[in-house]
Amino acid sequence: MLRFDPFGDVDAIARGLLAGQQMGSSRTPRFMPMDLYKVDDHYVLTADLPGVDPGSIDVSVDNGTLTLSAQRSTRSDDSVEWLSSERFYGSYRRQLTLGEGIDSAGISASYENGVLSVTIPMAERAKPRRISISHSDTVQEIEK
Repeated sequence: MLRFDPFGDVDAIARGLLAGQQMGSSRTPRFMPMDLYKVDDHYVLTADLPGVDPGSIDVSVDNGTLTLSAQRSTRSDDSVEWLSSERFYGSYRRQLTLGEGIDSAGISASYENGVLSVTIPMAERAKPRRISISHSDTVQEIEK
């Protein structure tokens, strides 16, 4: 089972405010939009990361927590005179708590057209299965 912690982002914002860091300014990313759904015997997580260098993307699993992080750099040419600058740059980070029924060794990821796709397989023991019922063909008499 995959568990999503909706309060994880709230905790991160609170930690940032308490630490004196500015979260979600006009130049840093506010969040990494993502979808999470189940297909057959695996989960699929897709996250929007437009303009992110694929080499900066990191997907890791540690102690039952899946962490997605990425970096989008800004143009650092000092000779540029900005007329408008509305695109976000900086670090993105999301974390999900994985349940007991996840095969963390089988997690795979790909990045295409600005979308990170992570496939999270269920462990064999967590997959639904049919249980056979054994029975004998002999008839037993019930004594009174």
